[in-house]
Amino acid sequence: METVTGIGGFFFRCANPDQLNEWYETHLGVRRCGLTYEEGAWWQSEGPTVFGGDPPSQGGQTTPIWRVNFRVSDLDAMVVQLRAAGIQVAVEETIYPNGRFAHLVDPEGNPIELWEPNDAAMIRPREV
Repeated sequence: METVTGIGGFFFRCANPDQLNEWYETHLGVRRCGLTYEEGAWWQSEGPTVFGGDPPSQGGQTTPIWRVNFRVSDLDAMVVQLRAAGIQVAVEETIYPNGRFAHLVDPEGNPIELWEPNDAAMIRPREV
């Protein structure tokens, strides 16, 4: 069975992305995504990640304001597996400099992006 290999990105709506991305980098050390693919992205330390749904009372928000991006090692195999389970998946035709993408939603309508990174995306940027 194909499984995701990790979280490739977490995206959420905000009023001023540039300012907020700078805040996360300055105060929490989360490297902002580069303006070009060559600049790379934040690499997190290997370790556990908790992933689970929360009831509306936990966060107070009932509409999706986020999108999780999961890394996969074989996008085509994952898409075949999901479609065989009756899940609609849209594969992007464009192949980007950092890999390939597909989109789906969970049973509650939350957006999910699948990302098969290419070799260039898997090179760690040098530490700043």
